[in-house]
Amino acid sequence: MLGLVVQPVAVLAALAAFVVWLTTADLTTAERTTLNPSDLLGYTGEHLALTFVSAVIVLVIAVPLGVVLTRGPFRRVSGPILAVANFGQAAPAIGLVVLLAFWLGFSFWAAVVALVLYAMLPVLRNTMIGLQSVDGRLVEAGRGMGMSSLAVLFRVELPLAVPVMLSGIRTALVLLVGSAALATFIGAGGLGLLITTGVNLFLPRVLVSGALLIALLALLIDWLGRVVEHVARPKGL
Repeated sequence: MLGLVVQPVAVLAALAAFVVWLTTADLTTAERTTLNPSDLLGYTGEHLALTFVSAVIVLVIAVPLGVVLTRGPFRRVSGPILAVANFGQAAPAIGLVVLLAFWLGFSFWAAVVALVLYAMLPVLRNTMIGLQSVDGRLVEAGRGMGMSSLAVLFRVELPLAVPVMLSGIRTALVLLVGSAALATFIGAGGLGLLITTGVNLFLPRVLVSGALLIALLALLIDWLGRVVEHVARPKGL
């Protein structure tokens, strides 16, 4: 519980320190142009858009797929599908982004497809693990009360699987925030642009600023995920 308070305070303190440094530091013209507040807000907005659009698509695909793969005959194909999801995450993220960009075009949506493939595994795997870890006696008790299979799923299995599922979703969100920095290589924007600009123009303070903002954003998203986990956890678990 203490971590839920300390983490956002630390993030806000680091962000405040960055703002103070940005307004008082003796920056060169190139650094000042790259780090002007309106552009920083624009890059942050692009980064968040990449993250949350990808996250929504991951949830829409991975959660229902995870449920289906724990039902009856579909369990037999769960191994191959998990293997494909493992490949998506095992492949180097930058390679995945660039390869898909050559196929789909250098655009926002190419970056989204790559991010979805990269972040699918934690949500899919945790959905399956959460459902498979539900005590079979509770499922049988629900059926003994006259519930249909669908009612047992929504009223017994999914509520009990929520903590494990939310942990996978939080992991995927943090992965997406970090990986979204690579979208800049295919012209999809985001805070990664600060890193590439810093490297290409030999501006270390711009590079560090980009890395810091991405790290703070990841910590903030992680904190929001932990808050949702805490609130959504069924009472008594």
